[in-house]
Amino acid sequence: MSFGTTTLPSQAPVGTAAQAQSHLAQVSIGELQQFEGTTITGEVTAIFGNDFILSDGTGQILVGIGPEWYHQLPLQVGERVTVVGEVDYDGFDAFTITRQNGVVLNIRPAFGPPPWSGERRRAPDPDFPPIRSSR
Repeated sequence: MSFGTTTLPSQAPVGTAAQAQSHLAQVSIGELQQFEGTTITGEVTAIFGNDFILSDGTGQILVGIGPEWYHQLPLQVGERVTVVGEVDYDGFDAFTITRQNGVVLNIRPAFGPPPWSGERRRAPDPDFPPIRSSR
């Protein structure tokens, strides 16, 4: 018996969520379209639990990072951040947040359910552990 090899087509999804996130477009908040994966940068102007308002001069949007029981938002009003995520029906869901000092907060994978969704088939993702605030 002989075994052959198979070559995957070049369009096959290969790589990590972080690699996929690096290919998302940078746009201003005023240009966002619903359900478009993208990167936005701006200033945190208000914080409401685990949600915050991000403003970039063209507009503002409510950014969510998931439930407080899973992790806590360690940002401050006035802080400049870059957020990778997607527009949702109620704002912008964050996948990662990069603080001005370069620290990257991994919020959730870009693909699939968030780690707090309770899906039983998924093992915990070590790349997206809960964030604990030290405000």
